[in-house]
Amino acid sequence: MATDEKCLPFFVEGEVVKGFGRGSKELGIPTANFPEAVVKGLPESMKCGVYYGWASVDSGPVFPMVMSVGWNPYYHNTVKTMETHILHNFKEDFYGNVLKVIMLGFIRPMEDFSSLEALIAAINQDIAMCKERLKDPAMDSFQHNNFFHPYADHAGASCSKL
Repeated sequence: MATDEKCLPFFVEGEVVKGFGRGSKELGIPTANFPEAVVKGLPESMKCGVYYGWASVDSGPVFPMVMSVGWNPYYHNTVKTMETHILHNFKEDFYGNVLKVIMLGFIRPMEDFSSLEALIAAINQDIAMCKERLKDPAMDSFQHNNFFHPYADHAGASCSKL
């Protein structure tokens, strides 16, 4: 397994909090953000970059997701974030709800972009790669993992929770 993936799969859950407000408005790619305490709970070995896996809100249906972990150099962020784009169109915001994700693989390192258009194009490539990698039958078991069920026993899972 590549060094970027030595702590994967990684199970994480937390309350969805308001982010910078750029995902939906500026990028057209809405994200659900974890609180800073959850971000601080990431293993030191987990590098900044873009990851893929599965996500669920309030133990609902499980959807593919891509997640940016880091400082987003294009925006010159000073706070490390975990911004999850769930590949599903939700009818309304779900701030305050519980987001659960299983991070399964690393797509690419964090990078700066010369333009907003280049950033959006890279995110769309990340989404396409996520869809392709999740077609692997080995990934299907994670979509149906007990972690996403409200009464499951999570003993032994690598998990950060707030």
